Amino acid sequence: MKRDELHLSTRAVHSELDEKRVNRPVASPIYLSATFEAADVEEQIRLEAEGDTFYTRYGNPTLTAVERTLAALEGTESALVFGSGMSAITTTLLSFLGNGDHAVFQREVYGGTFRFAREVLPRFGVEVSFVDCAETEGFRQALRDNTRLVYLESPTNPTLKLVDLSAVAAIAQSRGVKTFIDSTFATPFNTRPGDYGIDGILHSATKYLGGHCDLLGGALAGSREIVRDVRSYLKVLGGILDPHAAYLLLRGVKTLGVRMDRHNRSALAVARAFGGHARVRSVFYPMLESHSQHELARRQMQGGGGVVSLELQGTLETAKRFVNRLELFRIAPSLGGVESLVSIPCLTSHAMLSREEREQAGIRDSLVRLALGIEDAEDLIADIANALAGLG
Repeated sequence: MKRDELHLSTRAVHSELDEKRVNRPVASPIYLSATFEAADVEEQIRLEAEGDTFYTRYGNPTLTAVERTLAALEGTESALVFGSGMSAITTTLLSFLGNGDHAVFQREVYGGTFRFAREVLPRFGVEVSFVDCAETEGFRQALRDNTRLVYLESPTNPTLKLVDLSAVAAIAQSRGVKTFIDSTFATPFNTRPGDYGIDGILHSATKYLGGHCDLLGGALAGSREIVRDVRSYLKVLGGILDPHAAYLLLRGVKTLGVRMDRHNRSALAVARAFGGHARVRSVFYPMLESHSQHELARRQMQGGGGVVSLELQGTLETAKRFVNRLELFRIAPSLGGVESLVSIPCLTSHAMLSREEREQAGIRDSLVRLALGIEDAEDLIADIANALAGLG
């Protein structure tokens, strides 16, 4: 069977294998060697230029296996892995932006990305404009003659807003501008941005792709040209993924489809259970019929993902009391693992933003982010209900 005809869960299990059947291990081996021996000088020259058995900062067979799998899942020509999600983001941006360039970022992005765009890129002579993700025409108006890149995130962290991917991609393409998206919250099982014209797809592989809160990693999927250009900068900047972490990532990806099915179903059940609750001001989840972008979600997503955010009636102290009363949710940053986690974004993922910047992004002090694991939804709902009841 042709690999591009296989369903995603099948690709996740089989894409790293060679076509030819040989006597090989079922579990992919880990190549822990930092360097590789060449037969002669000529072979070493060739391997330095194009191989994954020269020096692990340049490439490694274990990394190649997971890169092949991620490209198959996103439906792109190539992929590249990094030591963290932020390494993937910053290395990619530095590969395409330089002194005198302009970039358009949506305003609602992960806090670390926002800080990099606002504080770091200007130090390299890059000017940045911010646009509300839901205002598609705002991206068109923000483009300039020296705009090189449009950066997106959908669904957003933590308010789960969406970007009309086809519309923004078309606007950028009409001006010859590349588009990149942080698709961590969606995963390729819920949205494949390349199908909508997005050039580069970024992930914090720490989250759903790894799936077990036991690795740090990042990924970029895109054309051979884009990945080649970024790989050349990765060799210099050095934010590589460790081979053992690559093995864990490859193992985690094999169960991604099964886990995302549970995440999607549980999150929708939790979101529906607390809409209209007396202690909840708003529920944020794109597959809720009440979500302002529900029709867009149905058009470009197969599921809403495993994150539900609740804006409570009250203050930051109310949010703290609620979180402290939860029993099944572990108080920890991150998401996408088998365990349910809870955090207060103004204290964690977006603490580096000012209160005004958080307010502009819709992140109020009483907002709580629930990252649902794979436990039974009924138990999670009961735990949330008990915590809310204890608020009085």
